[in-house]
Amino acid sequence: MLYRRFLAAAIASVMTLTGLLVSTPAAAQSYLQCVPFARAESGIDIRGNAKTWWAQAANDYARGDEPREGAVMAFAGTRGMPMGHVAVVKKIISDREIRIDHANWSPINGRRGQIERNVRVVDVSDAGDWSMVRVWYAPIGDLGLRANPVQGFIYAGGAPNKAPSFKAPVWAQNDWKPGNGLEVVAASLGQ
Repeated sequence: MLYRRFLAAAIASVMTLTGLLVSTPAAAQSYLQCVPFARAESGIDIRGNAKTWWAQAANDYARGDEPREGAVMAFAGTRGMPMGHVAVVKKIISDREIRIDHANWSPINGRRGQIERNVRVVDVSDAGDWSMVRVWYAPIGDLGLRANPVQGFIYAGGAPNKAPSFKAPVWAQNDWKPGNGLEVVAASLGQ
């Protein structure tokens, strides 16, 4: 009997502690993160840390290294930015400069989680392939001092990686009538 009470109390304690550990990060984040902002602005429905968006997008969205309006720019995780970052491309200025909208990049008036719009981003990669960028940083009023690695751009239009659609046989098409294209039907059946 004593064993059962102890076991029940231990299980209840572990469950309470687990609940606190799981819920505390969300409750502690009283400011807007980049992920929900990018999801709402772009319509790209990916969850999880920003650094995982690139890999998650592989099955559901087209991806590439070319900025396009409405695309999500997926930053890689780094020591200074361990969870990565995502931002929405709003305007193409040139082949090496764009404008983005994003959240939780610059602390503005001492507050994190701010939305910044029409933010300047410059491609500083040696190859001009958008793999390294510098982003406007409000506290210094200029492009940030460090270059940030970019995994690529996620496009909201869908994915070319999905299986090709099944081409219906001729007799399954809406305009087919018996006798219409019978030789095609017979040939497809191996007759």
